[in-house]
Amino acid sequence: MSHVYAARALLPGWIERGQGHLVTTASMAGLLTAAGDALYSTTKHAAVGFAEWLAFTYAGQGVRVSCVCPGAVDTAMLRGGGDGDGDAAKASAAIGAGDVLTPEQAAERILAGLAQDLFLILTHPEMQPFVVVKAQDPQRWIRGMTRLWARATGTLG
Repeated sequence: MSHVYAARALLPGWIERGQGHLVTTASMAGLLTAAGDALYSTTKHAAVGFAEWLAFTYAGQGVRVSCVCPGAVDTAMLRGGGDGDGDAAKASAAIGAGDVLTPEQAAERILAGLAQDLFLILTHPEMQPFVVVKAQDPQRWIRGMTRLWARATGTLG
């Protein structure tokens, strides 16, 4: 709900001024559902959808919106939570999120996206073809993800 709270707090002033820029962070899981994590994927899809709605609803009033969808960034979350002692490369391989970036590398890519005034900012642009394939043929995407999930969970029939 943080995106909703931020929008509620900031939009009135931006609309009055005729300009503003909301930068939200979702995840690649908001575009390409993360296998095995329904709640995370669902909330990230909602974050992307809300940012998209804000972008076209308020563009005519001078409000710009960018939605950052990071892939694998070397953080405590990627390493497995609290203590951050897990293996970032192993975690990235498990979720299929591309090379592990340092937070500084991710920040550079985000700032470059903001400089280009992009709506969708991917820290891992190599993931964009997967988003395109999913959009072009959702049935194929689901079949492929079904096979991937079956292999990962040992439920291959």
